[in-house]
Amino acid sequence: MKIKTFKQLCAVATLAGAIGTLTLTSGCLAVAAGAAGAGAAVAYVRGELKATVEANFNRTVTAANAAVADLQFAKISEKRDALAAVIVARTALDKKIEITVENGGQTVSTVKIRVGLVGDESLSLTILDKIKARL
Repeated sequence: MKIKTFKQLCAVATLAGAIGTLTLTSGCLAVAAGAAGAGAAVAYVRGELKATVEANFNRTVTAANAAVADLQFAKISEKRDALAAVIVARTALDKKIEITVENGGQTVSTVKIRVGLVGDESLSLTILDKIKARL
């Protein structure tokens, strides 16, 4: 009887560990997808969409600003230097949108998009599609 109880206890502990791991990683949805250009990658992790685009930094920042205008968001601010640009905008529902463009070299840039505090994958992908359409 003691061996059966021990096995049941081990099974319950294993199940509890698996559920705990799933609970801790449920916010880490990662999506890798082929994007518009060859070798481009997209990942959505912890509420932030991160994409590599095949365009130089200045062109990508211009495309991000155009995407904000295309979607009729209210642009709040833009900070920029030679390495990165941060564009902050708001939707009609007052959701904060932060688009960060990082300089990755002469032909590559990284775009990070966060919508609100916890993220919105669908809206983030829509913004990224608008940026890519302008590249």
